[in-house]
Amino acid sequence: MKILVATDGSKSSLNAVKYAAKLASNLRTKNVITLVSVHDDAALKHAARFVGKNAVDSYLIEISEKELKSAQKILDKAGTKHNMAIKIGHVAEEIVKLGTSGKFDLIILGSKGRGGIADLLMGSVAQRVSHTSKVTVLLVK
Repeated sequence: MKILVATDGSKSSLNAVKYAAKLASNLRTKNVITLVSVHDDAALKHAARFVGKNAVDSYLIEISEKELKSAQKILDKAGTKHNMAIKIGHVAEEIVKLGTSGKFDLIILGSKGRGGIADLLMGSVAQRVSHTSKVTVLLVK
């Protein structure tokens, strides 16, 4: 089973990583878990005009690498093989795209559980992924 776990370093996303490690162990899967960190560069497009797109991309990659370290430690401690992907773009779209193109069987996401009104106003990455993905999505609190 190929498992994709989206992580942003938050408590709920690290809970998703822990769940994925436990699931992989229980299934005795030989495939590795892929951790993905995605950052949207839309808000930084104005800054890119002054510092360059490469500088913005480098900044976002650096943030992703920091966020992935906690998730890596969890999987290392569990003895779970893993690899990583860093993407830049619309967060939900990039997760769904990777889930499909990578032929994953399952996408696992942490759900922050902000509540109905906040999600209605702001939207939710977890909601968008679960509604648009053709790959099965599991939300972990």
